[in-house]
Amino acid sequence: MQPERKLLKYRGKECLNCFQPLDKSEKYCHNCGQLNSTKKLTFNDFFNEFFAGILAYDSRVYRTINSLLFNPGKISKDYIEGKRQRYANPYRFYLSASIVFFIIWGFTTDSEGIQEASAAANEINNEEIQKEIDSAIADAELPVESTANENSFTLLNDEDETLEEIYLSQQELDTMGFWTRSATKMKIFSKFYDDNKITASTKAMESLKYDQTGFNKWLYKKTIDLNLISSNPNLFIDYFFSKLPFIIFFYLPVFALFIWLVYARRTFSYMEHLIFTFHNQTMWFVLFSIAIIVDYTFNIGTGKTIGTFFFLFYLYKAMRKFYRQGRVKTILKFIIINGIFFILAVIATIFSLIASFAVY
Repeated sequence: MQPERKLLKYRGKECLNCFQPLDKSEKYCHNCGQLNSTKKLTFNDFFNEFFAGILAYDSRVYRTINSLLFNPGKISKDYIEGKRQRYANPYRFYLSASIVFFIIWGFTTDSEGIQEASAAANEINNEEIQKEIDSAIADAELPVESTANENSFTLLNDEDETLEEIYLSQQELDTMGFWTRSATKMKIFSKFYDDNKITASTKAMESLKYDQTGFNKWLYKKTIDLNLISSNPNLFIDYFFSKLPFIIFFYLPVFALFIWLVYARRTFSYMEHLIFTFHNQTMWFVLFSIAIIVDYTFNIGTGKTIGTFFFLFYLYKAMRKFYRQGRVKTILKFIIINGIFFILAVIATIFSLIASFAVY
């Protein structure tokens, strides 16, 4: 039985959304697709439309996941052939899958372990350095009556230096090169912040008698951020990982450009390569979400390893079906594309870390 809003008696002669003239026989507007109905919206109508939309989207998601998992390359092939209504939008589905992945990753990863490991490493390094210093002192044959005291062997580090000792005026800094000047400023800013705990960059520049430039204020803020991150790396780690879905989202179009170059002799357009790229990256998120849950639930560490090998095999099969080439050509291009992906990933990671810290 069709919903009451779709009955013939409620159909109008004009679309209420775009004012397109309609015939009584038209159930939907042929211009914008809205239901041709003049019936006032009731709670029952709203309830039915709401759940109809959810069920329709859920069915597309189910078909999308089913094709992704069990039929490599099919969804991309169908999509570029025009069979799009049955599947979820590749870009929207990618963002949904990536956000779910990072939520799962965040819940199952012991982020505190990173900070503890870093602190432990620093402690070990400090102990080793101190042992070397003690050994050097013990080996030195100093006379008992030596006027040298214990402080003679104290290493001078940043903590031993005062702000007055390292301070340079704006005129002195202006004589330096850009990188040397910036590094010197950060050292001065760090000591100034440690001594005064002033977070307002304008006030800090006034106290230091430095120019009130945007770069000086930004550099002072970044120096404070660097000190905070050094004491608690999780602050930046959590911030960076919260941005990763969007970082990867903008990285993939660049990667798709290289795939287009690898397959330059084929008739595929750049957008078709991009759709294939997004579908496979979405598959990676879905697959590794499952692997992380399995590892976490059963307290094992093999899920992600198996997932990696499975994804590599999956990618090979997807390339064969989508690009329709033989085994030898596909394997060769598989190696080339994965090599390009790795190189671009390293470059993108470095750039993203720098950019993330710059806007942190």
